[in-house]
Amino acid sequence: MAKVVIIGGGWAGAGAAVTAAKAGADVVLLERTDMLLGTGLVGGIMRNNGRFTATEEAIALGAPELFQAVDDTARHKNIEFPGHKHATLYDVAKIEPAVRQCLEQLAVNVRFESLVNGVKVENNRITAVVLKSGEEITGDVFIETTGTAGPMGNCAKYGNGCAMCILRCPTFGGRVSIAAKAGVQEIVGKKGDGSIGAMSGSCKLHKESLAPSIVEELDKTGVAIVPIPAKLQKGDSLGVKACQQYALKEFAENIILLDTGHAKLMSPYYALDKLRQIPGFEDARFEDPYSGGIGNSVRYLALSPRDNTLKVEGIENLFCGGEKAGLLVGHTEAIVTGSLAGHNAVRQAKGKELVELPTNLAIGDAIAHVNEQMKTEEGLGKKYTFSGSVYFERMKAEGIYCTDIAKIQEKVDQAGLTGVFAKKI
Repeated sequence: MAKVVIIGGGWAGAGAAVTAAKAGADVVLLERTDMLLGTGLVGGIMRNNGRFTATEEAIALGAPELFQAVDDTARHKNIEFPGHKHATLYDVAKIEPAVRQCLEQLAVNVRFESLVNGVKVENNRITAVVLKSGEEITGDVFIETTGTAGPMGNCAKYGNGCAMCILRCPTFGGRVSIAAKAGVQEIVGKKGDGSIGAMSGSCKLHKESLAPSIVEELDKTGVAIVPIPAKLQKGDSLGVKACQQYALKEFAENIILLDTGHAKLMSPYYALDKLRQIPGFEDARFEDPYSGGIGNSVRYLALSPRDNTLKVEGIENLFCGGEKAGLLVGHTEAIVTGSLAGHNAVRQAKGKELVELPTNLAIGDAIAHVNEQMKTEEGLGKKYTFSGSVYFERMKAEGIYCTDIAKIQEKVDQAGLTGVFAKKI
């Protein structure tokens, strides 16, 4: 039995664990904190715009489990907010146990508080990763899904300092790049102005700290839109967002909240003294990050060069998923890249030809397009997501965006890929 070791238990790592286990591997998932999902613990938005297409493609490809967990824990389905249609909002308090149970059912060995800070390499192959404790974890194939945010020094250098976000670097240690430790020269993403990285695009407020009328609207519809007095409007923060699909005029002129259990504030940060001047927010308090009035986590600082099968260039048995695979923004993007990496890791261990998804599928096109864009200076200054901005426009222009489930399934079937991620190798 092939042994696959996954480093990082966010959405991408969970996606890789699901498909690697279904392909027949012995799967070990190493997570540096005490919970799965990383930023998914405070995220919550799925299926909006082109993410609907990518979700249904992944399901047709044979990896429905994580999307089922989302649907099972959804607070709202098929909602709309500025620039976004047919969105699902999952409950951030319920999603992690649901994903953990999913991995347990697939016999994935999840090891918490297992920070990897070393790598052993022989002949361009990783033989083991080394935990902070000194323990060595051997494997046949390795998958890096560690994300691209942190540690604290990077948030201080490229952002507004540590804002005490859900990644909890001070407690569990900051992200360590496995590819870089193995000698791979990684790529750094940039903002449109050429500066390094991008800031996470939303904060969370305690619903209990908001006016009852706002909470009622959130609970009822999933969305609350509150106009910002002109003197308090701030458009300057939109350009620093990783989530450029929300860098719209409406998000500068209004407070836009989504109900994910907390009140998800669609801004990378908002000065608390100004926020509390807006009617209904007089007693507002941040839930994540705790210092959401000052800043947020900085991301896209360590992208792995890879091919379209998600194998990292320069190391024979290392794959990547999520933000490590490029300037891809979002949970859906993480799940689908992780899913392909997990499946291909087992194929490589078994000496099988690796799968490269065709570009007439949204997932395949996104993987290929972002790979091309990462090799250009202009492309490094952009962010790509199924749900908006430049990539969603590409989806529409290329005829890839589709909400007809039967047609999506037919396209996957015509490619000969129906259920491929569900098959034991």
